[in-house]
Amino acid sequence: MRSDVSITSGVFEANRARGAVRFDVHARDGVTRRGALHESGSLRVRFPSPEGEGLSGVFVNTAGGVAGGDNFDIGIAAGQGARLTLTTAAAEKVYRAPGAAAQLGIALKVDADAHLAWLPQETILFDRARVHRRFDIALDETASLLLCETVVFGRTAMGERMQQGEFVDRWRLSRGGRLVFAETVRLDGNIGAKLGRSAVAKGGAAIGTALIVPGDEALVERIREASDSFSGEVGISAWNGFAMARFCAQDAARLRADMMAVLARTGAVLPRLWLN
Repeated sequence: MRSDVSITSGVFEANRARGAVRFDVHARDGVTRRGALHESGSLRVRFPSPEGEGLSGVFVNTAGGVAGGDNFDIGIAAGQGARLTLTTAAAEKVYRAPGAAAQLGIALKVDADAHLAWLPQETILFDRARVHRRFDIALDETASLLLCETVVFGRTAMGERMQQGEFVDRWRLSRGGRLVFAETVRLDGNIGAKLGRSAVAKGGAAIGTALIVPGDEALVERIREASDSFSGEVGISAWNGFAMARFCAQDAARLRADMMAVLARTGAVLPRLWLN
């Protein structure tokens, strides 16, 4: 006879969420339109009324969050000359994982003269959450990209902090078929103590990254001109034809304000959901 623990574990595994979204967009007569769309499981994408010549998409996770063992995959291709902005309907919450880590995979392909803005709302990790995320990005030499991600280690407004858990974040960026950026961040074990170290986050509960392609020293200088307005720590540099800004703040609200100040210097148009 199976033990209660085995039965519970089996039920848990059988109820893991799965979701996938894959679609492409193309430009016709200067206007971006959606092509083929595939959705499965609990992941959906919706397209509000067009704003100008570009297209906007909003991801919705009908599972209500991400738990251990969940698996979500996103694949997006922006055709030549297309303009696409993507965000999420709300902050994504990653809950405690007693077993396997959740798996999140994002593949982005941007063709010649196309522009893709990936601007989701925050990812919030609860205590003992475990998640592995990977970005695989392929850009044409003439394509442009704005990719912003924020990770929050506990809801500080609710008096919550992430103490234990696992967060693995793998990014790979290719431009013109050449790998120009590769990074893997790994935080595990006593994450709360690690974030408290001066050389890590100095007690901050929110970190963020903005990847801007193309990017150069002139853009870096424009952003640094706004440094007096930052409430958290912001560092920015440019190399290999792109710019990257790193953020660290005591909470998500301060980090978002800093990120919005940086994006204003790039001329980016923020999704309406960011402004609500």
